[in-house]
Amino acid sequence: MTTANKVTITRMLLIPVFVGLSIYYAQSLHRGEEVVWLRIAALATFVVAALSDGLDGYLARHYNQRSRLGVILDPIADKALLLSAVITLSFAQWTNALPVWFAILVIGRDIVIVFGVVIIYLLAGSVKMGPHWTSKVCTALQMLCVSWILLDIRQLSVILQTLIWAAAVFTTISGGLYIAEGIRQLKESGHAHADKPEDHA
Repeated sequence: MTTANKVTITRMLLIPVFVGLSIYYAQSLHRGEEVVWLRIAALATFVVAALSDGLDGYLARHYNQRSRLGVILDPIADKALLLSAVITLSFAQWTNALPVWFAILVIGRDIVIVFGVVIIYLLAGSVKMGPHWTSKVCTALQMLCVSWILLDIRQLSVILQTLIWAAAVFTTISGGLYIAEGIRQLKESGHAHADKPEDHA
């Protein structure tokens, strides 16, 4: 259990804290008694969790703390943090909120990618799926949407709507590119072609 992995696990443990604070803040809004410190605490928790992503990567690279556990946990922690934020801020009904369709789009894309990776691995025996630049832009835009809402910037709502639509476009594009790459790998492995009659003999 390296220090880098401990940082990653801490990030995962901060996720339910963030979700809880966000939900309690939403409930205070519904009661008409806004508890501002809950929103600030949710923002601080999200920022600490997000920054820890860079910290565990730094520790792993500069102190030779790379491990198989870290390779598995780090992307899971990153995705879990962003998904939990998108889902919570779509359904918790803050004054500013993400639309439900946006959460469905983000979740749907990730489900398709995960199932695709599993299918490719089972059929081809290996998966070569590196991050595409559109996926990085997609993640950055989703983070901006979450941060805008957590900061409670109620003015210039057109900026939030622009960010949401831009994130939706890149979410769709990156998902489509991953699907295309998955199909390409299946074709290369010979599993995307129709079986010949003699194969069933």
